[in-house]
This record gives sequence, C-alpha cells and structure tokens, in this order.
Amino acid sequence: MFDTSLRPLIDPPLAAGGRLLARMGISAGAVTFLGLVVGLLAALAIANEAYRAALLLVLANRILDGLDGAVARVSTPTDRGGYLDICADYVFYAAVPFAFAVADPGNNALAAAALLAGFCLTCSSFLAFAAIAARRGLDTDQHGKKSFFYSTGLVEGTETILFFLAMILWPGWFSEIALLFALLCVLTAIHRGWIAMSLFR
Repeated sequence: MFDTSLRPLIDPPLAAGGRLLARMGISAGAVTFLGLVVGLLAALAIANEAYRAALLLVLANRILDGLDGAVARVSTPTDRGGYLDICADYVFYAAVPFAFAVADPGNNALAAAALLAGFCLTCSSFLAFAAIAARRGLDTDQHGKKSFFYSTGLVEGTETILFFLAMILWPGWFSEIALLFALLCVLTAIHRGWIAMSLFR
C-alpha cells in the first residue's frame, strides 16, 4: 500500500548504491544471494531469540533486496534474476514466522501457521496476476522497473517489513501481530482477486 508513495524517497539512494556495486563488478545475482543468506541468518537469530541481531539482519536483508534490483537496472536485467529475486523474497518471508514458531512453539505456532497461510494467498494471487498480465501484454512502472507485473495490494513490501520489525521489537506480542498481518494478507488476496475479475474479462 505504501510502496508506491515511498519510491521517490528510497529509489535515489538505492540507485546510487546500485551504480557503485556495478562499478565494483558485483552482479545483481550475487547481491540477491547475499540477501537470502542474511535473511536466513535473521530467521536463525529469531529462532534462538537473539532479537537485536535479528533486527539488524532483517534491515540488512531488505536493503540488499532493494540493491539487487538497482544493480540489475544499471547493468542488464534478466528473467533469471527476476525469478531468483522473487523466490529469495518468499523464502525470507516464510522463514520469519517459521522461526518465531521454533522460538516458542507453544505460544507462536498457531499464529505462525495462520500467517504462512496468508502468505500463500498473497503469493498465489500476486504471481497468478503477474502471469496473466504478462500474457495480455500489460505493464506498469508504478513500483519501479520490474521483471514482471507488480499488482498493488493492501499489504506489500513496506507493510511486511514493518510487521516483521514489530514482531522482533515486541516478540511477546507475536501472535497478535501475526494474526492481524494474516488478516490483512487475506484481504489483500481478496482485493487483488476482485481487480483480476474486473480486469481479466
């Protein structure tokens, strides 16, 4: 929901960082892989209730996630890079609630399962929308230059990182935060489905 309005603020520093990394000979794929490793380390920190380390690692993961696209735009974006980027994102998104379930299964497992189910809905609606939009030749730069169609939703990248940070800052409230997030994911999938039914006639 907030991704589009934040783009003018975050794109310039990411573009500068992307140009610097490209000049250093660092590929977008390498940045994506590093971001994935950092994201999994964040999940490991959460599972071990090392929340200060997890906070820094989650922030680093999100910065790297923005930088890989910036590097790709400076060089040559590829379909393989776009595929790896979205896969790495969803591995990270799934790892965080799973890690909270591992940290405290008695209190967190049910809410983590609900959130993972919500992620399945948003993921499937997002990727199905992108696939059909590509087949119809639809395009948008509302979320910046991307490898495929990014459909707007109630919950996007900004909201995800804010909820993840809230979970890490207040782990005792994980269940309540995760259930609210899961509800918003369901509403996002419903809203995206309504748009798809109208657009893909």
